[in-house]
Amino acid sequence: MRIRVIDAFTDRPFAGNPAAVCLLDADGFPDETWMQRVAAEMNLSETAFAHPLPAGGDADFALRWFTPVHEVNLCGHATLATAHALAADGRVPGGTVRFRSRSGVLIAHTGGEGITLDFPAATPTVATAPDGMIEALGAKPDALYGTGALGDLLAQFPDEATVRGLTPDFGLMARITERDGIRGVIVTAAADAGAPYDFVSRMFAPATLGSNPEDPVTGSAHTALAPYWSARFGRDELTGLQVSKRTGLVATAVRGDRVHLTGQAVTVLDGDFLVDPA
Repeated sequence: MRIRVIDAFTDRPFAGNPAAVCLLDADGFPDETWMQRVAAEMNLSETAFAHPLPAGGDADFALRWFTPVHEVNLCGHATLATAHALAADGRVPGGTVRFRSRSGVLIAHTGGEGITLDFPAATPTVATAPDGMIEALGAKPDALYGTGALGDLLAQFPDEATVRGLTPDFGLMARITERDGIRGVIVTAAADAGAPYDFVSRMFAPATLGSNPEDPVTGSAHTALAPYWSARFGRDELTGLQVSKRTGLVATAVRGDRVHLTGQAVTVLDGDFLVDPA
């Protein structure tokens, strides 16, 4: 089985967020346990599996995402990586591909500016801090929000330096998020004055991601970050910088109850997985 590693939300290798992508020729998915084992073997934030659907339906491909420890409902960077792989293979006629997923039909448009994902918006609502979360973060945020079906907490801090300097207690955070059914914690702040981006973020998800507790660049988190910062800045189109060690840029545009996320991608590995599906 062919498998590729693609760095998403970056225009250069070894930056952005790496995803493994498996484009399947069959008309269905392999055994779920086998896909989970492949994702654990790759040990990246997500491994994506996609297979073609019959013509004439509401989607072109079925798409699923697995972290090293379990399947997830939504993943932005691995969707962008999958669209990049399909475009490289000449399988995106007209520049648009539709994916059927756990989060409904997701659309990716490929073009000169990169790949644009059309995802549902996750409008943040004021929340209270779960017991122990402030201690786990190592700093008290100015405000805390829930993100509905996305399942994350969004913590807003006073400045970019605070977000960059956070050193969470990932063991404690994992216990809290597992206890309370939280996917992860998005931390964010407005960019420093004069920066070529509008806001910064990081994403901590130790219970979801296993041995890689910080996600390098999180497309799905920007479905909450985009409406949050657009409401505060009074602009529908913004640029976010995820300030992990790898870093990555996400251009966001709020379009009603949808969010458009635009980024680039680079293939860094292309090979064959030598264990056949179970």
